[in-house]
Amino acid sequence: MVSRFFKKNSRSFTTLVALLLIVLVFSLLSPRYFQYDNLIDIINQGVVNGFLAIGITVAIITGGIDLSVGSTMAVVIVGCAELSAHQVPVVIVVVLGLLMGVAIGLINGFLITKMKLQPFIATLGTNQIFRGLAYVISNGEPVLNIQGQFRKTFQEQIVRGVRFNMVYLLILAVIFAVILSKRRAGVYIYAIGANESAAKMSGINVDRYKMIAYIMCSIGAAMAGMVTLARLGTGEPTAGEGFETMAIAAAAIGGTSLAGGKGKILGTVLGAFTISALKIGLIVIRLDTFYQFIAIGLIIILATYLDTLQAIIVEKLAKRKKSHKS
Repeated sequence: MVSRFFKKNSRSFTTLVALLLIVLVFSLLSPRYFQYDNLIDIINQGVVNGFLAIGITVAIITGGIDLSVGSTMAVVIVGCAELSAHQVPVVIVVVLGLLMGVAIGLINGFLITKMKLQPFIATLGTNQIFRGLAYVISNGEPVLNIQGQFRKTFQEQIVRGVRFNMVYLLILAVIFAVILSKRRAGVYIYAIGANESAAKMSGINVDRYKMIAYIMCSIGAAMAGMVTLARLGTGEPTAGEGFETMAIAAAAIGGTSLAGGKGKILGTVLGAFTISALKIGLIVIRLDTFYQFIAIGLIIILATYLDTLQAIIVEKLAKRKKSHKS
């Protein structure tokens, strides 16, 4: 049973090994890196990307993509900021923030399933629309006077350095992992990504489950938005610009195939923390921050190549096994 678990999650364990190696290397380069506060900071810095990444993982598994997650963040940030500034109770603000995410997911899903747009094109367009909407809601200015209770809901420390937003990330990751691995919706989402035509022929309502996938994606972005708002204390319409790249990188590093049909939430979360560990490591050793972009780009290419290499190896082994039998 243990060996089967390791086999099913082999890529996630590979990502874990990569994360541990990064921590080891930077710890040797700088003793400050392995201090408790710095390790907590790695987790803290990875939370927002973690929320975005576990959402976008679901969309990628279907064989699609969502380039609007950064702008979705911005809409939720300024929308919740306006509500909070007008003294709307925190619980209602959070619920409405999640509903904003659901609504945006429905829009993206509708464009992809009913209007038959390619996910890249559909979400590239909505990325601009939602960013513009964030500017319209906020009138192009930061929204101030966020309730202290809203900030505490996400930023309050449980123990030294460990905040509620880290717990929320864990909860959402578990919920999404259960849906993908234990529920019919998850089985169908994987089936659609592996072979959409075959999924249709087997009677799966492809449009419905793609819609669910994009709603899940936008819920992740909505949570990232609310965490960011609580962290900053102001509703910035510029927030989240370019964040989709890091989310895709985290998913790819964690073993999600950009071709669809394969991916694990555990691997994605580890991928988000791997990026965070790398970024903070570069800062600790005082390397110019723009090297981060080069490093992340190389990691995306390497992670994608590993998927291709793995597929080639599996195909060769299958052919060899078949030739031995014959």
